[in-house]
Amino acid sequence: MKSLSSFVLLFFVLLGVWLIFDPLQRSPLNPDAEPRAVTARGDLAGDELNTIEIFKKNSPSVVYVTSTTLRRGMFSLNAVEIPQGTGSGFVWDQEGRIVTNYHVISDANSVQITMADNSTWKAVLVGASPDKDLAVLQISAPKSLLRPITVGESIDLLVGQKVFAIGNPFGLDRTITSGIISALGRQIKSVSGRLIHGMIQTDAAINPGNSGGPLLDSAGRLIGVNTAIFSPSGAYAGIGFAVPVSEVNRVVPELIKFGRIIRPGIGATLADENLMESMGIEGVLILAVEKNGPADLAGLRPTTQYAGEIILGDIIVKVASVPVLTYDEIRNELERFRVGEGVILTISRNGSLQDLPVTLGVVE
Repeated sequence: MKSLSSFVLLFFVLLGVWLIFDPLQRSPLNPDAEPRAVTARGDLAGDELNTIEIFKKNSPSVVYVTSTTLRRGMFSLNAVEIPQGTGSGFVWDQEGRIVTNYHVISDANSVQITMADNSTWKAVLVGASPDKDLAVLQISAPKSLLRPITVGESIDLLVGQKVFAIGNPFGLDRTITSGIISALGRQIKSVSGRLIHGMIQTDAAINPGNSGGPLLDSAGRLIGVNTAIFSPSGAYAGIGFAVPVSEVNRVVPELIKFGRIIRPGIGATLADENLMESMGIEGVLILAVEKNGPADLAGLRPTTQYAGEIILGDIIVKVASVPVLTYDEIRNELERFRVGEGVILTISRNGSLQDLPVTLGVVE
């Protein structure tokens, strides 16, 4: 046993000596160290070149939106400007109009726009549509700085096609992310509480600060305005939503013309869905009509009372052949038309269905 212990001790001593004096042992330092030779990369892939071109073409059109609000100091009567939030937007035309989300600027007392050259401009509100979560701002920047974005269309979008988002997530200006269209025809609730229909769902990374920025197709055309994310944590979770450009291209010109959306309507007071449900009625009951309004001129009948008995008016069951059950559904269908256009309403009157043409008027 003693001889075995001596042998083990001798082995470790010899091992230590060998490790110390081994002539092949590598030194961690080399005074002759040189940079390694660079391996040639070769050409960029086609999709990489396309992404680079999309960013070069469109990033000058994307702006940084900063909103501030006035608050009174705790120990002072003086009002001071407090940063309210940041978001994105894009140049709509060479007159200096900027499109963004309404919720980005909704509570702001002042808004500033930072352009691609880092110049900052004070913005004024041209018009807004809370129902569509869209707003138009105006700045006085010179035309040399204004690069209007290229507008595409959303009617022919396909699930699976590639898309790109450019914006300012978490204040990191002009950031591009890519993904695909995950779904079409989604609906989300706007800041006004009304549902926005036809939303584009994408897995392109959209984070706080991307709101109001453009969603682009692989041709670099605007196909939507990035609006919201679905995330329990508030950060990117692979589900983002954008207002389709068809809606943007309809709403923005009206905001520029009138400062608000001129909504088409029939000039009638309609029952809410709770009343319809309690009465067991499928459709939307007309409670009253405006005198000489579109509904009145078309011969639609309101609900009346005679000798203590309630006589139900016409019940709208379809708008332009589309079935409707609620006031919101009627409003959504009517918004596909313009003021002055005609639309066919299918009504239930005394148990029988009739089609009546109505010329739409302005809803205040």
